[in-house]
Amino acid sequence: MSKLNSQEIQKHTVKLKNWEISQDRTKITASYKFKDFKQAWAFMNGCALKAEQMQHHPEWSNVYNKVDVELTTHDAGGLTEKDFELASFMDEFSK
Repeated sequence: MSKLNSQEIQKHTVKLKNWEISQDRTKITASYKFKDFKQAWAFMNGCALKAEQMQHHPEWSNVYNKVDVELTTHDAGGLTEKDFELASFMDEFSK
């Protein structure tokens, strides 16, 4: 999968609500806040299944009801379609 250029990144980012592009444009980040730890864990569990299916794994952390996510495609050295596909899934799944 090839790395996206700046225009492609911008086009994809407009479609996402919760995500920010890093200054070097190599990753996107988001934070999700849930009612409690149980909901945060359920979100991570569901996203982990999707990530495994895609063979594209997030860098993330969880503290109680908050989940911070960072997406990048290490093999491509930046952002690819996979990052935006997983980000979109996460946004929908968080509802």
